Amino acid sequence: MEWETVIGLEIHTQLATTSKIFSGASTTYGAEPNTQACAVDLGLPGVLPVLNAEVVRMAAKFGLATHSTVAKRSVFDRKNYFYPDLPKGYQISQLALPIVHDGYLDIDLEDGVTKRIGITRAHLEEDAGKSLHESFQGMTGIDLNRAGTPLLEIVSEPELRSAREAVAYMRKIHSLVRYLDISDGNMQEGSFRCDANVSVRPIGQEEFGTRAEIKNISCFSFVEQAINLEVERQIMLIESGGTVVQETRLFDPDKHETRPMRSKEEANDYRYFPDPDLLPVEIDDDFIEAVRNTLPELPDTRKARFVSEHGLSDYDAGVLTASRELADYFEAVVEASGGQGKLSANWVMGELSGALNKSDCEVKDSPVTAAALGAMLQRIEDGTISGKIAKQVFEAMWNGEGSADEIIEQQGLKQISDSSAIEGIIREVLDNNPKQIEQYRGGQEKLFGFFVGQVMKATQGKANPKQVNELLRKLLDS
Repeated sequence: MEWETVIGLEIHTQLATTSKIFSGASTTYGAEPNTQACAVDLGLPGVLPVLNAEVVRMAAKFGLATHSTVAKRSVFDRKNYFYPDLPKGYQISQLALPIVHDGYLDIDLEDGVTKRIGITRAHLEEDAGKSLHESFQGMTGIDLNRAGTPLLEIVSEPELRSAREAVAYMRKIHSLVRYLDISDGNMQEGSFRCDANVSVRPIGQEEFGTRAEIKNISCFSFVEQAINLEVERQIMLIESGGTVVQETRLFDPDKHETRPMRSKEEANDYRYFPDPDLLPVEIDDDFIEAVRNTLPELPDTRKARFVSEHGLSDYDAGVLTASRELADYFEAVVEASGGQGKLSANWVMGELSGALNKSDCEVKDSPVTAAALGAMLQRIEDGTISGKIAKQVFEAMWNGEGSADEIIEQQGLKQISDSSAIEGIIREVLDNNPKQIEQYRGGQEKLFGFFVGQVMKATQGKANPKQVNELLRKLLDS
């Protein structure tokens, strides 16, 4: 039997506010445990939550960017359960009336197809604290710094059909929330994580299979691994005569497995009800339009513009617009280079990205600024240096040895563009290789590359490659 995978993702995005969703406590990451949890976060008697207006604006911004309905009236509910890192005994969330619902996002698949994924809802809620096990032998420590941190939970329709589609969707959401500047998307710090709902069904069957939920996956590669493992587990279970049980599972990357956390029968009855301490959130058209006016150019729009303005391929434009920082850097390089779009794209995706990866460095921390790279590309364009020599110049710039012009001057890297000088070197190379000339003229045209290499070697790579090719062809064929 052939099987179809059905996946829905619940992505938890920490909103980039300076204070928490219902209190003035700081959301700064990395503080000493329990130093950023105030009386409201701890749920002490007599305290009342006060909604942070910024989280409403950020949620509306996300809704508008995903073609969703931004609800003019939404309600906060209490989700009741008992866990050591939940000090109040309930989490304030949204159930029946979320602030964002019925939207969509288009994702680009590896085969070039664009697929539309529905967004069921995106609701606001507070984060819980964190249980710490590593530093306490036989005990668990509780850090409540994260309690009350604002989250936007983004729930997709079950329209993803493979682990790779799920990763493509998750990456698109990750890119979008960073473009909108509503989250830093830092997965190492827990600012962006997801739960994956996974089931399988025979191809052609409309009814969904029984799903398992894989909790708290905080890495793109782990999402793909966890889903593939769970799909394999469910298919093997069904084909061996077993039945999939609806349950919550955890992904263990070290053991390369998913394992049960709790079954449906053991799941909590959350007993949702509207929070009596919080009024419904009511916003009007003026608020929504004011938020709409703050939207930046979104990734899909920017990608289309890069294709039309700079003559880039869809793939290249997609790579460059995957992050707002990289897209901004690229545009600054184009401007500094005098409008060399394709050349700028090649260098940003090639040498720059390679150097960033090698140094484990973000583009915003690049030692080569966009203006400096653009200035170097001008020297390629005006013939001062060749593309090959430019790589040597870029490396020196990366190491802090000066600007492109300074390095070219100091190291004597100017390209030889004097036709008579280049022709003289070519004639000398030809005189020293009569056998290869005879073979070339006998039909071995691949030897043309040998002659080019010899000329470039004789000039230490400084000869203008275009002139070398033209003059060499002319002399060989004469």
